[in-house]
Amino acid sequence: MGLALDEARLALATDDVPIGAVVVSPYGEVIGRGRNIREATGDPTGHAEVVAIREAAATLGEWRLAGCTLVVTLEPCTMCAGAIVLSRVQRLVFGAYDDKAGAVGSLWDVVRDRRLNHRPEVHSGVRADEATGLLTDFFTAQRAAGGSGQG
Repeated sequence: MGLALDEARLALATDDVPIGAVVVSPYGEVIGRGRNIREATGDPTGHAEVVAIREAAATLGEWRLAGCTLVVTLEPCTMCAGAIVLSRVQRLVFGAYDDKAGAVGSLWDVVRDRRLNHRPEVHSGVRADEATGLLTDFFTAQRAAGGSGQG
């Protein structure tokens, strides 16, 4: 989670919401890193999880991330939860819950939906206070500066 938090902090340089992610191979190697890049690239799919999953798939040379763990600072949204299921990530570890858009227990529970063909193991609340603090500080600064209040 420390590496995912580091990625989240890097997102601040481009005024992106500070969310970070890493994909770890079954052998404990980091094979994908990501942070939110929506503001930096203008890409609505530029979420930390998607960026990290894409990099991991490129590293492995295939789309199946069997045996891999995705570590992310915030509970994934529906798009990212779908990407987690479709990429066959074995384990999802996340920090803070997202009461506004979370799809791993808060609003929906996409990754545990029994109708889908893959359900990763889920571990939540890991270093949640740190992840929440980054987000709270970011949005407080955005409001004070009259920023977009993006989310």
